[in-house]
Amino acid sequence: MDGMSNLIKVLIYARLANVNQQGFCPVTLRVTIRGARFEATTGRLVEKSKWSPQSAKLIGRISEVKETNEFLDLLRAKVYNIQKKFMALDIPLTLEEFKKEWFGVKEKPKMLLEIYQEHNNEVEQLTGSQYSKATWKKYHTSRLHTQAFLKHKYSLNDIDVKQIQYKFITDFEFWLKTKRNCNHNSSIKYLTNFKKIIRICLNNSWLEKDPFVGFKMNKQDVEPEYLTEDELQALASKEFAIARLTQVRDIFLFCCFTGLAYADVHKLTRSQIVKGIDGEQWIFTRRQKTETASRIPLLPTATAILDRYENDPQCIIKGKILPVPTNQKMNGYLKEIADLCGITKYLTTHMARHTFATTVTLTNGVPIESVSKMLGHKNLKTTQHYAKILDKKVSEDMMALRHRLAIDSSTTQH
Repeated sequence: MDGMSNLIKVLIYARLANVNQQGFCPVTLRVTIRGARFEATTGRLVEKSKWSPQSAKLIGRISEVKETNEFLDLLRAKVYNIQKKFMALDIPLTLEEFKKEWFGVKEKPKMLLEIYQEHNNEVEQLTGSQYSKATWKKYHTSRLHTQAFLKHKYSLNDIDVKQIQYKFITDFEFWLKTKRNCNHNSSIKYLTNFKKIIRICLNNSWLEKDPFVGFKMNKQDVEPEYLTEDELQALASKEFAIARLTQVRDIFLFCCFTGLAYADVHKLTRSQIVKGIDGEQWIFTRRQKTETASRIPLLPTATAILDRYENDPQCIIKGKILPVPTNQKMNGYLKEIADLCGITKYLTTHMARHTFATTVTLTNGVPIESVSKMLGHKNLKTTQHYAKILDKKVSEDMMALRHRLAIDSSTTQH
């Protein structure tokens, strides 16, 4: 035997020193793997005088002798069959793995939702240092969706990861779009989170084949909505009878002129407003979502809003620069504000960030590299999305102009 087979030795021997009164002694199997030894009783007693240590068999022709020798040959064969199995899989055979195979110990199946929960627990414990709370929340929601899908599709509380195949992925996507009414991009986001769990299973060899092979994870281009200059003006000049609406409008406008996302304006403190390289006021912060640094010079509108809330009791108590309510409340008030200002767009806190990127900066000639830095984008590709929107707007405006010029030209000729 060569190669891997050299790693295993089989010895069957009679314990000749342990003879009973009838002259019989027990037979033992010894397996040695890489110097580590495993011994097991065969359950057979043999007559000492008939045992041959050289051939490790009984000598004689009677049927009992023949039957015992055949049994011992089967034990040897069982050892070598285990060895062959590991050789075929190209997996190193250890004593521990050999024992499991010998005694028929079944590995406890790795369950999908258990692995998912373990992953989420780790993310939660690293929240604040390595992950944001929003990241933990998205994995938590993704796990809940996976759990609901398992219940609906298979009537299961959990599933062995070995059973997850390509069809599981396509069925999950269909379920997200139909039963959960998720749009295409949201469905892909949940599947991307799920794919991370599958990657953990693959890396740990709990799963042999990637069920995502052949599955397209492409997101559809969605044009983010933003406010035009006229809509911004309508919002800024509107006077509200309710103080809370004025506050929410001001916070929204502040985000329109700084590009801050809701999470970043919510945690913004006075200490993050510093004197910049030009002697003017800047915001020095880190984006909660990506932990990237963001430095934003304050425009006059933003500065005026900060001054307005400098002595606000709520801001002083909480150590914040603006009285920012919860995101849910903020979006609820923004719907009301949009109606009062005659804005038909679905106003959300995130639209302010889009407005800063388009109407406030890029439209006014601020270079895309500068806009990217202020937004705290990790790469320029993310910011270019906004530039494409503006190109489309330029194209539409020029089309309208061509149309008008064509009409004027035909009128002049007649």
